[in-house]
Amino acid sequence: MHVPDGFINAPVSVATGVVAVGAVAVSLRGARRELGERTAPLAGLVAAFIFAVQMLNFPVGAGTSGHLLGGALAAILVGPYTGVLCISVVLLMQAVLFADGGLTALGTNITTMGVVGVVVAYGVFRGLVKVLPRRRSSLTASAFVAAVVSVPVAAASFVGVYALGGTADVALGKVLGAMVGVHVLIGIGEAIITALTVGAVLSVRPDLVYGARGLTAPLTLRTGAAPAVPGTPAAAEQSLAARTETTAPAPQPGPAAHRPAGKVWLAGLGATLACAGVISFYASAHPDGLEKVAAEFGFEEQATEHDLAESPLADYGVADVENARISGGLAGVVGVGATLAVGSGVFLTVRRRRSGSADAADTTPADTTSATGADPDGGSLAAGPSPSRENR
Repeated sequence: MHVPDGFINAPVSVATGVVAVGAVAVSLRGARRELGERTAPLAGLVAAFIFAVQMLNFPVGAGTSGHLLGGALAAILVGPYTGVLCISVVLLMQAVLFADGGLTALGTNITTMGVVGVVVAYGVFRGLVKVLPRRRSSLTASAFVAAVVSVPVAAASFVGVYALGGTADVALGKVLGAMVGVHVLIGIGEAIITALTVGAVLSVRPDLVYGARGLTAPLTLRTGAAPAVPGTPAAAEQSLAARTETTAPAPQPGPAAHRPAGKVWLAGLGATLACAGVISFYASAHPDGLEKVAAEFGFEEQATEHDLAESPLADYGVADVENARISGGLAGVVGVGATLAVGSGVFLTVRRRRSGSADAADTTPADTTSATGADPDGGSLAAGPSPSRENR
């Protein structure tokens, strides 16, 4: 759903650019509270993974394809503020390196996919986890629904922008119906990818999933003794113990929990490179949802040539490499490396600024471990979040 140059007029493009810049500025501040020592490197990898999976267009029927938008996945894994930054980095790399998405439309793309997609997805996700049982399966199901909802809403937001600044006279009601309809189907594909990815990380390192922080009750002490015969002194003692049962702190995380999640990171990087460098060759060649609707309603012709259309990596291929498989694979690997480098640089810088601000603000020692054993970077499925000032 990358909007090209020419679809939106200059005044509205400037306006969406201002919205995008404001959202990124707010997200940079908010991400300081979300990024921890272990989650900052993960955020860069999430951006690279979204870039790679967006190369994997999947068919949705009637000669139309779709691809991951990534708002739900980013928000759930690393937090909504960091999620906006992840999608913004991906869209910037795609526009600058691969001529995918117009430069004048970058603000529109960040607003619709990065801001609307992330905010809607995380809002739906948080609403569901508050009412569903506190289980990992509930988190995965919530991620699925959040992704399904976020994609057509993001598509509808594009139609709203087009209503304000579209460069062609079209029947907006019909365009809205077509965009929402096809993106519901795309949203199902996005939901499957999101649920599988979130579920995979939950199964190995739930403490790395931002959306899973503080979602289970603390551990409690229980005796393993057999129930006493009613009416005996032993039964009375057990009844008293049950009434005065106390919450016990969860075990303190060991040294491994404080180390960067190296194995998870490397496994994620391997999957990311495989998607971009190998699997992308088998992506659907059909036009995506926006391209299909634009062609159907006659505003496809309003698109103008990208200013970087002659760049060495334009259209996800390496110039002068004749073998299509090798060309696309190399372009994907370069894109992963560039997105990972830029994203990691942004998130590590934000993390360092957070640490510096915390050091300046805290002049007395503070206990950063919660009563349930959560570490300062956030809670896990076994413990609630830290009550420190960073996580309030």
